[in-house]
Amino acid sequence: MASTVEARETRQPWILLSPALTAIVLLLIIPLAFIVVYSFWLRTAAGSEQVGFYLDNWKEALTDSFYRDILLSTLRIALITTIACALLGYPCAYFIARSKSGNKTLLLLMLILPFWISYIIRTMSWINILGVSGALNTLLVNSGLLAEPLQLLYNEPSVILGLVHFLLPFMVLNVYVSLEGIDESLESAARSLGCTSWQSFLEVTLPLSLPGLAAGGLLCFVLAAGTYITPLVLGGARDAMFANLVYEAIIVQLNWPLGSALSLMLLFVLGLVVTVYNRFVGMGQIAKSFGQE
Repeated sequence: MASTVEARETRQPWILLSPALTAIVLLLIIPLAFIVVYSFWLRTAAGSEQVGFYLDNWKEALTDSFYRDILLSTLRIALITTIACALLGYPCAYFIARSKSGNKTLLLLMLILPFWISYIIRTMSWINILGVSGALNTLLVNSGLLAEPLQLLYNEPSVILGLVHFLLPFMVLNVYVSLEGIDESLESAARSLGCTSWQSFLEVTLPLSLPGLAAGGLLCFVLAAGTYITPLVLGGARDAMFANLVYEAIIVQLNWPLGSALSLMLLFVLGLVVTVYNRFVGMGQIAKSFGQE
């Protein structure tokens, strides 16, 4: 009887986890396994896939300087975007966290409002703002500050601007949760011991909020490096990111084997970034951030 109870208690956690595990297997593990298998196939001149175990796609992805340069450019753009989100998002999160409870609710609502609008629509809205006949150029020309419109779109700065617009709320929310968990009496204690407001922020608040800043930075970096909509809409021919190469290979060229190899290459690089983050900070901080929201 005791063994039956013990066996039931042993099975119970797995029974409770079975729906989530089934979803992970069907929606993540199996599709990823197909991509791994596809990456070793070959696309023939006739346009069909040749089943087998070939390393041609991997050799092309790893040795061609074109893919390496695009990957490095993607990581650089993602890093610039993350730094910009941190510099802009931290003051916003600090302001929200230190606001009164009534204002705090309103500010948080305003922060998440952009999520109610399609990401594509938000990205394309920059065309109406930065385009040759957009709002900004029209204002500058009509005010006499410019003789002719500036070319503000279809370049790397416009891509970074679009990514910051998309990812800034993720940074603010993570930093806000971290700041919200800090006891304000610690800052008061630091000031009572002779610290100025700036010193108490540097010595107390900033160090305690670094895990939230790191979690927001990880999310911004990974999402920025893996996006293809923003560079597709706001970037030029020379501003493609690595995800655009995957899109081009699979959707346009219908070259699933090469696209699979490229996607796994990007997945490996971003997985390495996540592993380094988990080594020094821990993935629990991200779960904590979203759990407290």
